Amino acid sequence: MRISSICRYGWVATGMFAAAVQAQNYPVKPVRLIVPYPPAGSTDFVAREVGAKISTAVGQQIVIDNRPGGGTLIGLTQGVRAAPDGYTITFGTSTGLAINPALGVKMPFDPHRDFAPIGLMVYVPYLLVVNPTLPARNLKELIDLAKAQPGKLNFASPGVGTPNHLGIEMLNIMAGVKFTHVPYKGGAAAVIDLVAGQMHVIYSGLPQVSAFTKTGRLRIIAAATPKPTRIAPDVPTIAETYPGFDCNTWFGLLTPTGTPAPIITRFNAELNRALADPGLIQRFLDQGVEATPGTPAAFRQLIVDETARWRGVIKTAGITAESAR
Repeated sequence: MRISSICRYGWVATGMFAAAVQAQNYPVKPVRLIVPYPPAGSTDFVAREVGAKISTAVGQQIVIDNRPGGGTLIGLTQGVRAAPDGYTITFGTSTGLAINPALGVKMPFDPHRDFAPIGLMVYVPYLLVVNPTLPARNLKELIDLAKAQPGKLNFASPGVGTPNHLGIEMLNIMAGVKFTHVPYKGGAAAVIDLVAGQMHVIYSGLPQVSAFTKTGRLRIIAAATPKPTRIAPDVPTIAETYPGFDCNTWFGLLTPTGTPAPIITRFNAELNRALADPGLIQRFLDQGVEATPGTPAAFRQLIVDETARWRGVIKTAGITAESAR
């Protein structure tokens, strides 16, 4: 072997050793966690719960930095431009990492290339909810009703291009029906009109509708998860009737590409340890989210697969980035 090759491999080995030592000592100062959403809500709740657990475990503060705006672009952009040293972590969701790219939203970064996934944190299962005056007590009855009255049943969503909207478009495609979409500026107004009977159907997380389902003012008829969800274990899934149906959102953690692999491995281990805590699992379930630990590789594959899946739905439904603004 030539001396130049020996030197090159020596530098590589030295660099790997240095990164491993750095990971053993990591973190030696507070870690910033950028959350591209405002305080309050499920995103902020999950970030703070996970951050507190990891902070206790590593002996350094996890500082939550809320950076809302631009459909998550402001926070994600700040995260991707941070130094790749493990001291800036970014909170990502299916909207910013999969749906926006599938829509063709102009982004100053490539979420597949410029972020290194750390791990998935939670799934937020969506439920198919109807106004109880609608004569449909299960999915079959709802689809039969929609087929008998094409375009007459409307569904509300927090806006064009949201996971809630895309879920109904997916059901339109898979069931061969046509619900009429009525976008709102946020989920709260959509739920209020559903309760009032002005809307017929909505996809929603449990926290937004639980107060109304408990009193009978709204009815859950199916879960949009591939298998029964722990937040509503007795509710049948849409996938039982339409195999492959899956409409939920998810949250995970990322770091800029170039962050040493041992640091990513260390943070992933601490993340998974936090997500395995029984108290945290229950607090999440009470808020309608499911702790979902995993590997960096699995999270990367999820982002790739979800982008491709939603791109197909968006193309078939004729949704554009412009219409989603």
